[in-house]
Amino acid sequence: MSNSNSGSALPPTRTAYIALGSNLGDRIGWIEKACNEMDARGIRVRRTSSLWETEPMYVLDQDRFVNGACEVETTLEPLALLDALQDIERALGRAKAVDKGPRNIDLDILLYENLAVNHARLTIPHIGIREREFVLRPLAELVPDKPIDPSRPWRVIADYLAALPPSPTPLTTMTPLSPHHPPIQALNPARKTHVMAILNITPDSFSDGGDLALAPTARLAETIGALLDAGATMIDIGGQSTAPGNPEVPLAEELARVLPAIRLIRTLPRFAARPVLISVDTYRARVAEAAVAAGADIVNDVSGGALDPAMLPTVARLGATICLMHMRGTPATMNALAVYPAETGGLIGGIGRELVARVAAAEAAGIRRWRVVLDPGLGFAKLGPQNVRVLRGLEELRAWPGLAGMPWLVGSSRKSFIGKVTGVPTPRERIWGTAATVAAAVQGGADVVRVHDVREMAQVVAMADAIWRYGGR
Repeated sequence: MSNSNSGSALPPTRTAYIALGSNLGDRIGWIEKACNEMDARGIRVRRTSSLWETEPMYVLDQDRFVNGACEVETTLEPLALLDALQDIERALGRAKAVDKGPRNIDLDILLYENLAVNHARLTIPHIGIREREFVLRPLAELVPDKPIDPSRPWRVIADYLAALPPSPTPLTTMTPLSPHHPPIQALNPARKTHVMAILNITPDSFSDGGDLALAPTARLAETIGALLDAGATMIDIGGQSTAPGNPEVPLAEELARVLPAIRLIRTLPRFAARPVLISVDTYRARVAEAAVAAGADIVNDVSGGALDPAMLPTVARLGATICLMHMRGTPATMNALAVYPAETGGLIGGIGRELVARVAAAEAAGIRRWRVVLDPGLGFAKLGPQNVRVLRGLEELRAWPGLAGMPWLVGSSRKSFIGKVTGVPTPRERIWGTAATVAAAVQGGADVVRVHDVREMAQVVAMADAIWRYGGR
């Protein structure tokens, strides 16, 4: 029914695409502040591209840029939108001394619906789109099939990107972990693989249950110190077992298990000189929020944000990085759901499509794309040989449409499929089989491997990195 009072009609909502850039200070931090400012001013950031590190153009004597793009909903007309973006730049302290020179934040309107604007202050489509890989590549993640020029609808953004000459310095995505650690560069062939140490504060984990459930503070600190000395770069702290058949623990119990361990790492002087990346292994939003408040950097959710509807909005509000794992059902039902029909893409296709959906859910909740890590979920809704096929297909998953350029975590350590292949029934004795899977994960492109036996797997990772990474050095 139409509104008879035309004076109360709301202005129409439009879609625009904004370029994001920074090459001073905390480059990713400035871009995130700008996106938050847009949201706060009613310019709703619906989706973001990955963030890409790029060499400077035009003015070459300056630091590398971090560039990206976002899709926004706005009721502002183009010039009013430009005014709002420039006001955000000023509020964030931008001082532009040299045209195309260093700046802490740069916001440009690339596209606005299908409009063409030619104004003394504003040209849409942005005049630099066609020649700039650092603009085309983020746009191609968001709207690859959108024409730049409405009068030439047969030539779309993906076509312009494909026509560019190869970059002398290939671009890489950037996934921030914490303000004190470099981001993951998932497309950098010389990157090192992170070793994530498993720290289960549970009595019933399938492999190491009970080891630390009631450990005194001194023993817990010694264990953490030993993990770091052995080569861990991340500690993944869990207070609930996700093994099939294990009961769900009460919220208060999970909090009581994980929070003291996080606080111990963040407050003990012996760890102050070596900042530790902390991940919390939980599918509960309230645990994630309390853990981040206590000092955790990463939320590692085995359900991909599906088991607790509050998880994704909570992580978006916290601004933390989240690992979305592929799983079907719940830990109690997942093994009955390990069917991947060929007509729907088979095993790799099923994982790829379902992770694309989880990424879309994360973005809809407000999580920036550059804050997402993926996990194929070995042992979760995958039985026996299926896990081997996932390891074999990791490179295909990394290139899956909608997931390309994102970082991956692989957790194969001591799992039952290794025992079945090697004939080793005891999880603690599956070190050699685990080593093979860790090497395969590195070869397939994993950025993080999650392991129990840190000293041994850190050596495997060091050797695997030397073979398959470091740009051939």
